[in-house]
Amino acid sequence: MQAAATLRGGSTVRTSRNVERRTILKAAGATAATLGLAATTGCGGDGGASADGTVTIRYAWWGAEDRAERINKTIELFHKKYPKIKVKTDFQPYTDFWKKFNTQASGGNPPDVFQNAIGFLRKYDAKNVLLDLNEQVEAGNLSMAGFRAGLEKFGEIDGKLLGVPVGSNSMALVIDKPVYTKAGVKPEQGWTWDDFDAAMKKIRDRAGRAGDSGMYGVMYLYDLYLRQNGKAFFTEDGLGFTEADLTDWWTKAEKGVQEGVYADAKKVAQIKPKSAVSAELAGGEFTWDNFTVRYTSEGKSEYGLAPIPTTDGKKTGQYLGSLMLSASRRTEHPKEVAQFIDFMVHDPEVAKIMGYDRGVPATQAQFDAFQPTDEVNKGIAAYETSLVEAGVLEPITPHPNGADICEAAFLRIAEELALGKRSVGEAVKQFFTESKTALAG
Repeated sequence: MQAAATLRGGSTVRTSRNVERRTILKAAGATAATLGLAATTGCGGDGGASADGTVTIRYAWWGAEDRAERINKTIELFHKKYPKIKVKTDFQPYTDFWKKFNTQASGGNPPDVFQNAIGFLRKYDAKNVLLDLNEQVEAGNLSMAGFRAGLEKFGEIDGKLLGVPVGSNSMALVIDKPVYTKAGVKPEQGWTWDDFDAAMKKIRDRAGRAGDSGMYGVMYLYDLYLRQNGKAFFTEDGLGFTEADLTDWWTKAEKGVQEGVYADAKKVAQIKPKSAVSAELAGGEFTWDNFTVRYTSEGKSEYGLAPIPTTDGKKTGQYLGSLMLSASRRTEHPKEVAQFIDFMVHDPEVAKIMGYDRGVPATQAQFDAFQPTDEVNKGIAAYETSLVEAGVLEPITPHPNGADICEAAFLRIAEELALGKRSVGEAVKQFFTESKTALAG
């Protein structure tokens, strides 16, 4: 699978992490000027109050023009409800966002409120950047009630509320429906990895293409596989698996390419940024459910979401992930920041504007307020609802300080392995070497 698709978040995703793959595709060249936002965009401002009591807070996120347009519409609504709170905005493509944020945080001038992801919570908590929002919850400025499927706990670290979810997503298998039908494969909840392996061979033999785009770099899929087997990619303190575990995973991925059940990574690289599925190189690939909009826009077929294979026919290891809003400990306006976050995650009109841009709305009120009419988003909503009803969702494993660096290393080294630049043994040792350094710091 193309590495970018595995990043979160954020999406996403797909370095993630919590990064959205379709955001990356659209982000090149996105500037505030192109949106005519010069008057409201930027990181300036002293954060103080004006003579009439109006305060200004700074809000930053990663994304592209379409997300910026939606977010600025929600801010217009916020200004109507809270005329004494002005919001200055700043957005960047994913990588540029974190470069700028690191500079701001190091200089003691981070934005008051910003988009965040699970892999960064412990990192910036350790750097004393993040505000514990529990005090604002107790003061009544932020409600943590009404969240779907336990998402209210997603941003909690060691008893501190460091992030508030704005949307949810979960890993899924995106499939080319006609290809699966031609191959006689019908994936159902509880199917096993043995079933999946057999399905990949049927697709290869009956549909004339690889069954999957490749599993080298799908870190969050590997996390689910580990969770199915009593482990996890991350523990609170480090990695939750061994070199032998990763050797087995990457050896299987390499063997799958050799047998033609997984797509040739070199061919996948040649058609980027198009996906291997929409380019008809593979019958499916694992990614975050809310990334599936891209396949319909890129390809000519009909696409759908299938369940994650299991080890025992029951446990998928899945959880709902999410992009979050976090606040700076240095903000001079914690009350106003909390009111802004509360508005963004609870107000029904915000959901109608944002849709599923940042995942399925995290609160039930917003989930109910936006009812998608297109088949792709209907499928995303139905998929997440099916996970809740099937009872397969579990809490996410805490990510340690340095998780973001480990994730980036995994994706980069996996791609090098897939392209034949490293052997499995070399790739495994390099990943553990880099991760040990990242987690020690």
